[in-house]
Amino acid sequence: MRGEISAIFGGRKVELRQTVKAVTPFGGLVVFVEFLRKVGFAEQVKAAMPFELRSPNAIPAVETFTAFVVAVVVGARRFAQAGLVKADQALQGVLGLPRFPTDDTIRNLFKRFNQGAVYRFYSVLWDWQLGRLEARVEGWSLDLDSAVFERYGRQEGARKGHNPRKHGRPSHHPLLAVLAEAHFVLHGWLRSGNCSSARGVVEFLKEGLALLGPRHRIRVVRADSGFFDDKLLSFLEERELSYIVVARMTPWLKRQAAQVRQWTDLDANYSVGEFRLQLHGWEQHRRFVVIRERVRDEKPSVGRKLLDLPGYTFRIFVTNGYQVPQEVWRDYNQRADVENRIAELKYDLAADDFCLHAFFPTEAAFCAILMLFNLLGEFQRASGMKGYRQPATLRTQVFLCGAVLGRAGRRVVLHLSESWGGLTQRKPLLDSLLAYPFSTSPKLPNAQPLSP
Repeated sequence: MRGEISAIFGGRKVELRQTVKAVTPFGGLVVFVEFLRKVGFAEQVKAAMPFELRSPNAIPAVETFTAFVVAVVVGARRFAQAGLVKADQALQGVLGLPRFPTDDTIRNLFKRFNQGAVYRFYSVLWDWQLGRLEARVEGWSLDLDSAVFERYGRQEGARKGHNPRKHGRPSHHPLLAVLAEAHFVLHGWLRSGNCSSARGVVEFLKEGLALLGPRHRIRVVRADSGFFDDKLLSFLEERELSYIVVARMTPWLKRQAAQVRQWTDLDANYSVGEFRLQLHGWEQHRRFVVIRERVRDEKPSVGRKLLDLPGYTFRIFVTNGYQVPQEVWRDYNQRADVENRIAELKYDLAADDFCLHAFFPTEAAFCAILMLFNLLGEFQRASGMKGYRQPATLRTQVFLCGAVLGRAGRRVVLHLSESWGGLTQRKPLLDSLLAYPFSTSPKLPNAQPLSP
């Protein structure tokens, strides 16, 4: 079969032909596939999978799960799009999959997950990932945040709640805990849309800290005003964890901020002060740090205005730390990076788009994407990349590469396009993976280092 078109510029005729060769636009994914092999991804998923498919014609659950993860890496945003990867025979050959599952097969896998299966499966996988994360001497900054996943059907748990973009739209309201310096999602819950930010956060943190184990230390817990809750603060104090949380500007706190008399000027626009206060219902006084910013025409000010002190906006933080007020403020400002992690999960990996009718299957797909996010971060560290790259940047700069699947005798050969950087651009990444000292979790008594 042949065809013909004319080029837009110059009018040259371009002949169209069909080829039987297996072609893929994602030849560069070979480096990530090699990383998954090195860390023992398939073996770990198979061992942790809470159920087994007994039909002789069924695709093994580990292969279906891997196919979903790879489909998200290459850009699928729906289960139906994940099934389209079935046509990429070259990518299947690289993965070693005899059959690529359809989108219905992937859906049916997640539909098997109930609440207990989600916890058993992903707690093992998070422990497996944390076992390879190097401990930080000064400890990790743990950032808490929530997101809004809009829904357009009658899915379980989709409720009307806080939705800054589409008021009144049903949504889910996931809760996340991120180790800031490692770009690592420590824990994630999918919740109903009508939950407040702090709903269940103490139990959530208990699970997250149990996953973290004694090998890793938390330097500080940071959260916005949605987590300004006495139960959370008391829990962190019981665990002797330092925290910085934005205070909700209640009338009582506004009056107290207006009464601060000792201010330390940082520059012409910013000043800091502090006070101690026991709010109604609290059992103790706590330290509050106040940031005062001068209102300017050329720059919008962050914070709230007080009637008693016009010309300024104020932000208040509650903390049990001992840093001077300006250091508390600078430390908290680093938390802004967690917003980037949420944006990457939503826009680069479509964490909010894979939705099923039942709640826990949807949570299982959500947790799979969180796990993939961590794997992509570890892949960058293991392959020696300088600086952090967003998942979408990895997709376009590394994974996207035209390739043709062929054979040389009995060997399968993938020909990477030289014009896309080919093997020349990706060989240093493969060499770094071969030299990287992968190890399994010390919590597993019989664990042995994975062979290269």
